[in-house]
Amino acid sequence: MDLFNTNPAANLLPHEGEVYYHGQIMNNQKAIYYFDQLLQNIEWKHDEAMMFGKRIIVKRKVAWYGDRPFTYTYSKTTKLALPWTEDLLELKAIVEEKAGDTFNSCLLNLYHNGSEGMGWHSDGEKELKKNGAIASVSLGADRKFAFKHKTTKEKIDIFLEKGSLLVMTGTTQKHWLHRLPPTKKVHKPRINLTFRTINV
Repeated sequence: MDLFNTNPAANLLPHEGEVYYHGQIMNNQKAIYYFDQLLQNIEWKHDEAMMFGKRIIVKRKVAWYGDRPFTYTYSKTTKLALPWTEDLLELKAIVEEKAGDTFNSCLLNLYHNGSEGMGWHSDGEKELKKNGAIASVSLGADRKFAFKHKTTKEKIDIFLEKGSLLVMTGTTQKHWLHRLPPTKKVHKPRINLTFRTINV
């Protein structure tokens, strides 16, 4: 199932979860400005994961920011949140207004080109607020994003434009997986910001 030019008020999932695509929440000029600022000023580091007892360094780069030095563990590695930058606080305010929710942290991903993606997973780590919203902002290259139901295996694809906002909430993480599939068609970088709420 492919969903393009969707109504931001409509839930993209047929059942057991809520996903809302708001489309572009800033003009192209602003999207380019924030992309350039984040690319230069964020403390990017290659992501790590534990696989078969070995620590793997992946090409994708990540960064973790928040209200306080939160710890966040996924793929059996733990990150310590850095203090917000001015640009991140501006984006956080924009996202909170559009999403109608508040967030205390942000995980950023830098994909250098279409060969870098993210496999099927759900964001169900114990540190995260249960059934809390995760607001995802896309900057840079446009990419396809996919959902798959854990039981029925139903799939939903959506095209994420630069400057756009996707909000996952409710029981989405419990019942659905999501991924950023790799592609040979994209040669430019993409930055993804996922605003989250860590339990305090």
